[in-house]
Amino acid sequence: MSEPDLADLEAFAAVARQRSFRGAAAVRGGSASALSEAVRRLEGRLGVRLLNRTTRSVTPTEAGARLLERLVPALGEVTAALDAVNSFRDSPTGTLRLNVPTIVARAILPPIVNAFLGAHPGITLEIVADDSFIDVLAAGFDAGVRYDERLEQDMIAVPIGPRQQRYAAAAAPAYLAARGRPQHPRELLQHACIRHRFASGVTATWEFERAGEVVRITPEGPLVASITELEVGAAIAGLGVIATFEEFLAPALASGALEPVLQDWWPAFSGPFLYYAGRKHLPAPLRAFVDFIRVHPWMA
Repeated sequence: MSEPDLADLEAFAAVARQRSFRGAAAVRGGSASALSEAVRRLEGRLGVRLLNRTTRSVTPTEAGARLLERLVPALGEVTAALDAVNSFRDSPTGTLRLNVPTIVARAILPPIVNAFLGAHPGITLEIVADDSFIDVLAAGFDAGVRYDERLEQDMIAVPIGPRQQRYAAAAAPAYLAARGRPQHPRELLQHACIRHRFASGVTATWEFERAGEVVRITPEGPLVASITELEVGAAIAGLGVIATFEEFLAPALASGALEPVLQDWWPAFSGPFLYYAGRKHLPAPLRAFVDFIRVHPWMA
């Protein structure tokens, strides 16, 4: 029996962990057919079936599960050993994959990304904007950005971006002239409101706060969307009141296309965190990014 290639072992581990050739291909950046061929080649060399394949699922056989159990830590050691050499470069090389909320991708990361990649030309940064709450490590990401209420307890968190943000409410001057300006959040129940629906299908509840009083409402209105630009554009067109991250509304507020509504009720909350597993040896691209964030207080 010839020795299996390391690449074939890595391909098998990716497919077995994702329980999907397509899922593993998405994580690794290759093709499902190439992974399938690598697994078949590995099974041929070992002389044993490693994966049960059906049209609906991919699951490890008993032999495959036993191999995966021993293989994952071994591959981790190989990666750490190679990455230890990488850390001696003037600028590390490799790929860093981040999973972040849409607001972070659009309003917080651009200046950070530009400065970081300028300082580390050998690193490729892959960013996926995702407002669902997934296990970023299981999904193949090196790290994620989340807000404190969504941080897993066994992860290391590093502040990134502004340390305080706000939800803001606004409407077009023409809308306010026609419908009046609400003085209390509950009055929004009599107004046309532009609402946001997350990828999960949940429509956001609006929350306001002043002097310790919290008011939550579920407004109604002519538009429910999952694209922020569409929602802001509808508000500017006078279709109703919008409530979202202040950063999304800032240009329209500055230009006068929108006017603030219930500004003394805008709730503030803690800014986001970069979070990652607290393992001893971080991949060099991730270590470089963590160090970059920590030594640039203007970005924290």
